[in-house]
Amino acid sequence: MSPSLSSAVCAWLLVLLCAVSGAYCLRQVPRAGGGAAGEAVMGFGMALMAVPLWGAGGWQAPALGVVFCGAALHAVWLLRGGAHHAHHLVGSLTMVYMSLMAASGHGHGAGLPLLTGLLLLYYAGYVVLGGARLVTAGGSAAPPPQAGPGRRGGSGELTRACRLAMGIGMLAMLLTM
Repeated sequence: MSPSLSSAVCAWLLVLLCAVSGAYCLRQVPRAGGGAAGEAVMGFGMALMAVPLWGAGGWQAPALGVVFCGAALHAVWLLRGGAHHAHHLVGSLTMVYMSLMAASGHGHGAGLPLLTGLLLLYYAGYVVLGGARLVTAGGSAAPPPQAGPGRRGGSGELTRACRLAMGIGMLAMLLTM
């Protein structure tokens, strides 16, 4: 497989992963509320940012930058409820940063090396910690919730898996900068 073909395949797999995560989170909005809506916006936005057909200088990156600025403002608003929403703020600001780099027309190696490095460390830690939590949650002694009409067993693990998938996607997008 040629390098350009394998790169395109990886990009489309990232698009699919982020879109499926966003769709799952969107489906959770009636039960989980605003947090799931924010995750859905992040998943769909990441999917759009990962589409390999968009070139630099188009309207897509600035438009997504505006969407993620709005998501960052929403995350700041959510911080009133507790510091556990800080990850949404970091994610939104990371997407704004990547949108700015895409809009500027810079290719690989774009961005501020120190900021990109710090974000890589943050998301690498998030992925490792999230994976460890997912593994330990799957092996816990607590019985899964009863499945019945309108209820699904193990939805907490699936939500954590979606967040982990989006963290991996963010890490992958940062690595391509």
